[in-house]
Amino acid sequence: MSEYILEMHQITKEFTGVKALSNVNFKVEKGEIHCLIGENGAGKSTLMKVLSGVYPYGKYKGDIVFNGSIQQFNKINDSVDAGIAIIYQELALFPDLAVYENIFIGNEVENRGVLDWNQTIIESQKMLDKVNLKVNPETLIKDLGVGKQQLIEIAKALSKEVKLLILDEPTAALNEDDSENLLRLLRELKSQGITCIMISHKLKEVISIADKATVLRDGETICTLDASKGEINESIIIKNMVGREINAIYPKRENKIFGDKILELTNWCAYDAQLGRQVSKDVNLHVKQGEIIGLAGLMGSGRTELALSIFGNPKSYKLQGDLKLHGKSRQFKHTSEAMKAGIAYVTEDRKGDGLFLIQDIKSNISVANMKGISSNGIINVNEEIIVGEKYRKSMGIKASSLEQVVGNLSGGNQQKVSLGKWLFVNPNLLILDEPTRGIDVGAKFEIYTVMNKLISDGMSIIMISSELGEILGMSDRVYVMAKSEIKGVLTSEEASQEKIMQLATQ
Repeated sequence: MSEYILEMHQITKEFTGVKALSNVNFKVEKGEIHCLIGENGAGKSTLMKVLSGVYPYGKYKGDIVFNGSIQQFNKINDSVDAGIAIIYQELALFPDLAVYENIFIGNEVENRGVLDWNQTIIESQKMLDKVNLKVNPETLIKDLGVGKQQLIEIAKALSKEVKLLILDEPTAALNEDDSENLLRLLRELKSQGITCIMISHKLKEVISIADKATVLRDGETICTLDASKGEINESIIIKNMVGREINAIYPKRENKIFGDKILELTNWCAYDAQLGRQVSKDVNLHVKQGEIIGLAGLMGSGRTELALSIFGNPKSYKLQGDLKLHGKSRQFKHTSEAMKAGIAYVTEDRKGDGLFLIQDIKSNISVANMKGISSNGIINVNEEIIVGEKYRKSMGIKASSLEQVVGNLSGGNQQKVSLGKWLFVNPNLLILDEPTRGIDVGAKFEIYTVMNKLISDGMSIIMISSELGEILGMSDRVYVMAKSEIKGVLTSEEASQEKIMQLATQ
């Protein structure tokens, strides 16, 4: 008989009359890697917040059984003391503190009531060794990349003698190498008897690492799949996640017809004076009407910097070279000039830079084009509602009303709002920076379908993505960047994961 470290029975959680979780049952065996999957808004993070004490006992219905005992966690520290640690997608580290300080913050090493920093550094090194991270414990967090910071979060959890480690989208911001390194570490922790729950939208990862996977949909438990029975595969997962078959994750476009060049860069260079280095070097690139250009490369290769240099240069890079739009040389001194010229940019950081999370849907959609809903400098509220409703329907934004606060929407619906905002500007060229980061396969399919519709209407798209499957599945041509340079360009017929990675690692 299997021994469960965790059993959650009939968990129900409501927010102002809306059921986020409805009688959810979730069981995890000791020493397994159990993936929790489902579309954005399915209830995954809410369930883990119930488990970790973010939503305290009494604020939900149902029972939590951990290590054979019914638990009543009233705060996060209660779950931590029981041996549960949760690592969120947004890392909770202090950038201006050292690695050793972050690992033992709130769990300081003392000697007769006095903080023992020397012993803290020694113990931190032991934790770093456990996660196979070779950094000096005295290094500041802000001087480390996201992949290393993620490992430090795990080291921090291990320092508290964790029995159950929960990771919420741990590889969302990581490149391929860092993602593989993290998954390898989870397998090592499993061999040491640590149980892991991982929330992930990346089906490839789920298939490669999960012993079991539980699917939530609309706040309810749909099923638990078992890898030993061959149940964890793409088609079964997708069908249970979205409640329907998706025959192709990347919808096909028929009758590809490309027009004249919309954008052309010649020997394009961007110098970041603050960093003291080139962020784009002699880039030669063009985009035709009705074409999706994929911009591939590892993190730090210069893809986002290139996009920003095109979109009115908000980072104030020193620019050289020639930028032609519709055949005419242009120099944009501000993002507003790029927008007037028909360029729009959907940022990779929708929460930090792309949306006003405390405002409603209609306000976010109209904000980039206030003139489009104004007359004589006065906003026409009725027109704003009409525009908001238009994009809510066309983008398939799932919300109770246009007045719903964007911060309360799922990641996929937030991304649709961000996309709708820029479509209201009516651009000719749309730059999408990591358009499906942190959203589920069903929402991805909807975003891809919107992209294909825009292309068929004559728009052009530059898509930056760290997911090679997405690059290969959606691009007509692929430019590969490394060290701020274009290392090669591949047609959709030529492109493969191997060729892209070969160019990206030059």
